Amino acid sequence: MTFTHRPAGIARAARLASVFHDIEAKLALTALAIALSLAALQPVLAHDASPVHVEQPWARATPPGAKVAGAFATIENHGSTPDRLVSATADVAARVEIHEMAVTDGVMTMRPLADGLPVPADGSVELKPGSYHLMLMDLAGPLKEGQHVAGTLTFEKAGTMPVEFVVAPIGAKAPVAHTPQ
Repeated sequence: MTFTHRPAGIARAARLASVFHDIEAKLALTALAIALSLAALQPVLAHDASPVHVEQPWARATPPGAKVAGAFATIENHGSTPDRLVSATADVAARVEIHEMAVTDGVMTMRPLADGLPVPADGSVELKPGSYHLMLMDLAGPLKEGQHVAGTLTFEKAGTMPVEFVVAPIGAKAPVAHTPQ
């Protein structure tokens, strides 16, 4: 009699093991799906969480043969901690430098900011012609009005952010107004 109960007990244990195995497999797949979703959202969540935002990045068109161009934007820091723009890139330039242009005693000077550009807490910095700006060096070719140039801005605390510079006409003093596409 004991012998006949064992196979029934073994069969019942096997069914329970199968049910638990199915539940474990479903939980594992659910956990994997959640992990992959969070990984895919990480760049979006990280960017939205950053207190630093870059508004209206733009660059000036250049004549044929030009090897440098100016790029501009407004950098806003909505956080309570200051940050610093430490580097930048642009797909069309071998390198990008952060510059300051100033007039002292009637003499205009332009110099790279070796330590980067401070962005105050709860404040903003405007990169504009005749002031702070990005100098795109060793251009691969001329920048043409309407062109979009991919690049990045890297901050000491906020990290690296992708930007897209919209090219305005040669000599422009401000970005071209955005038109709906």
